[in-house]
Amino acid sequence: MQLPVMPPVSPMLAKSAGTIPPDASYEPKWDGFRSILFRDGDEVEFGSRNERPMTRYFPELADAARAELPDRCVVDGEIVIATGNALDFEALQLRLHPAASRVRMLAGQTPASFIAFDLLALGDVDYTPRPFAERRAALVDALSGCGPVIHVTPATTDLHVANRWFDEFEGAGLDGIIAKPLDGRYVPDKRVMFKIKHARTADCVVAGYRLHKSGADAVGSLLLGLYREDGALASVGVIGAFPMARRRELFTELQPLVTTFDEHPWNWAAQMDPETVRRYGGGSRWNAGKDLSFVPLRPELVVEVRYDHMEGERFRHTAQFNRWRPDREPRSCTYEQLDHPVTFRLDDIVPGLGASDGPSA
Repeated sequence: MQLPVMPPVSPMLAKSAGTIPPDASYEPKWDGFRSILFRDGDEVEFGSRNERPMTRYFPELADAARAELPDRCVVDGEIVIATGNALDFEALQLRLHPAASRVRMLAGQTPASFIAFDLLALGDVDYTPRPFAERRAALVDALSGCGPVIHVTPATTDLHVANRWFDEFEGAGLDGIIAKPLDGRYVPDKRVMFKIKHARTADCVVAGYRLHKSGADAVGSLLLGLYREDGALASVGVIGAFPMARRRELFTELQPLVTTFDEHPWNWAAQMDPETVRRYGGGSRWNAGKDLSFVPLRPELVVEVRYDHMEGERFRHTAQFNRWRPDREPRSCTYEQLDHPVTFRLDDIVPGLGASDGPSA
């Protein structure tokens, strides 16, 4: 492989902003695996955010790159999987499997797509020193004939449109807006873009904790729950960003609430398939070394957390501690308190990406 920009390359990053800034180029913030795609003839490589190769996990994307992209190019983008009318991050995570046979099976069952949003090189030309406005125009021109697997992200310089996208596109599984300075060059591993994500709060029940990796006298994370309409307590995510001193305090404070699994709504081991327990020891099905055990607590504490958006019944990303809510009754912590984004079809954002049927905003 001989390209003006050679792998590995750390992608350009974004820093958080509270509001969408003016005078920029705006794009939907895709929720997938960030990847830089290198193509030199038949040679194709997908690099991840941490510069590790991803090609083996997405053979269908390598085939699509050979069929749809210019012969020699380097493109920054996002690997996503669309299920129906929304992005499916859980299906994407399942693709990172060590068995080649399973990778091939999943490539057929849940094929991925690649959303291109920046151009680093084309032919013998290195575009990284050029302003983003020029890179964007070259990207659109170079990938004008791509599809059905590789797509160019929509972009606008209209702030009103960007604000509308921020409100509407969440219903299709996107999680905010990226703002790029029009005159900015491509700077690997530097936070020169801006990301604006949804920020919300929810009152959750604390139903357990996991120990900190440093030892047995500190809390690593708190397990959060919300009650469904049928009265069952669903697991929705965790919080864990505490100073070490606070982790030890929490460990002591939570001991009076420790209970047994027989008296806990999340007696997961009793509900697991015996074959899964035998093969994975009660850990993660896809990562046998990851311990999913926890210390069960009586669901009596309520905590207010910050989150960006949901994926199914769970927080898509790790939630953040906001404050304790001793004034809240645990049974009042239900899904009804959560915002429900307007349903929006992926196909209306990028034609051909999502299903063509279903409701549209």
